[in-house]
Amino acid sequence: MEHAEIGVVHTSIIRADPEAVAALSAFGVATIHEAMGRVGLMRPYLRPVHPKARLCGTAVTVLLQPGDNWMLHVAAEQIQEGDVVVAACTTESEDGFFGELLATSFRARGCGGLVIDGGVRDAAELEEMDFPVFARAVHAKGTVKATLGSVNVPVVCANALVRPGDVVVADRDGVVVVPRERAAEVAEAAAGREANEEGKRARFRAGELGLDLYGMRGPLAELGLRYED
Repeated sequence: MEHAEIGVVHTSIIRADPEAVAALSAFGVATIHEAMGRVGLMRPYLRPVHPKARLCGTAVTVLLQPGDNWMLHVAAEQIQEGDVVVAACTTESEDGFFGELLATSFRARGCGGLVIDGGVRDAAELEEMDFPVFARAVHAKGTVKATLGSVNVPVVCANALVRPGDVVVADRDGVVVVPRERAAEVAEAAAGREANEEGKRARFRAGELGLDLYGMRGPLAELGLRYED
């Protein structure tokens, strides 16, 4: 990826197909990650700010400067119904970039939540609002509005590349990014995986062991595993 632009807001972005986004919303992060070929995960230090947090939507991306939340206010104007905001920072920062007031502004624009490689505050209020936030830290430290970043440029958030309009799904298992052009394909693969797992679930409930279901006994024996009384 080329170096990110600074000081630009792209007002026209290509979003993933809404039907594909809706289809992806039915699946958990782990299922989507596996269905996509075990790629797309953000680092596990991004955690939900409250237990019920879950989101799925198209990304409006933000590049922040450390300790400065100006671009989140700029980004609010670009939010459309069903978008989620994905915010990265030019360097590590755990300051409280986001809180209840910005959440109120975002929600009024139809925002479905925030993923931020930085800190947030007002955790109790965010939970009361049921506004989904996945963050690097919860930190009361305030921020300034003094330095330009960018909105709707490709960003690397917690080691994952996110382009404007990509699909971002987050739950208690983590955060995964689905490239916008693969959204329908990945949703279909996730549905197939879910159907396959339901069959396995029924066999496990009936008492069958993974050793037999997955044909593990032969390979284990070949590697020398032995059972002793």
